[in-house]
Amino acid sequence: MGFISRIREEIRIIRERDPAIHSSMEVFLYPSFKAMLHYRIAHSLYQKGHYFLARWISQRGARKTGIEIHPGAQIGKGFFIDHGSGVIIGETTVIGDNVTLYQGVTLGGTGKEHGKRHPTIEDNVMISAGAKILGSFTIGANSKVGAGSVVLEAVPPNSTVVGVPGRVVKRNNTALPREEMNHTDMPDPVREDIQNLQRANSVLTNRLLELEGKIKELQRERGKEEK
Repeated sequence: MGFISRIREEIRIIRERDPAIHSSMEVFLYPSFKAMLHYRIAHSLYQKGHYFLARWISQRGARKTGIEIHPGAQIGKGFFIDHGSGVIIGETTVIGDNVTLYQGVTLGGTGKEHGKRHPTIEDNVMISAGAKILGSFTIGANSKVGAGSVVLEAVPPNSTVVGVPGRVVKRNNTALPREEMNHTDMPDPVREDIQNLQRANSVLTNRLLELEGKIKELQRERGKEEK
């Protein structure tokens, strides 16, 4: 894809997914747009073995946008970072097509191991603000990761993941994340657990009151017999 075609594609992606944009010219002000242009150039240089120059370009992009993308990362088509400040994408990260990230997302490793040490994000995944995906595993296609979640293990396709550590709370959502862009109406497993505990506590309390009533009744009957 030529440079002009790539710019047109980035403009199309941002206009498609950000309802706040009013004109194509605004795209040139977006951190995501600037970061991706720096990344595409740096990645091309990185593949050719020009590692220092690739890192120099990527670091210039990081200073301008607050989005740090290692030039070794592999990013597919239709990638979009909404707002973007604080986003970090590690060297061996692999990102499929039509993936959306929000601000503060980290696609990182878990130590100083060599080889593939960052996550693989399959097509049509949406990762909400502040989420951390740490380690070499796969986030399956069409999945959502809730805001502030910390994901440490593989996620099946068509899943919704929330919590610390992240866990799957919903499967087989029919709407693709990039079509609905809803990253706020997520299940709350902590609240559900509290509600389950409250229900269990209510059942136990009622049972205890029932048993106490029976004990008092037996005590009254025994007292009558003794008289």
